[in-house]
Amino acid sequence: MHELSIAMSIVDMAQEEAERRNVHIEAVHLELGALSGVVKEALLFSFEIACDGTPLQGSRLVVKDVPIEVYCPACNMPKTLASMQWFCCPDCGTPASEVIHGKELVITALELKQ
Repeated sequence: MHELSIAMSIVDMAQEEAERRNVHIEAVHLELGALSGVVKEALLFSFEIACDGTPLQGSRLVVKDVPIEVYCPACNMPKTLASMQWFCCPDCGTPASEVIHGKELVITALELKQ
């Protein structure tokens, strides 16, 4: 369950930013790609544990799921995959190995308490 160590890192980063700006964090917004190797539910559970006893206790982790997007060389454009088991263009069926999106694990915003 590496999600706990990831959650602890997220809390550390958010806490450092909150201290630097002298603010309180209400929510941490995160983009999570389908190929990130992180289980969303485990990360949400771990975030609550990681926040316990810190200034972020009671804050929320808001996760935006990022689908897998690949570049199709036949269609010459990006395509969103319906499944991570089938790396082929959903329109023409050409195998597509160039991943454009889907590996993200990025903090995108901090929501501050008023």
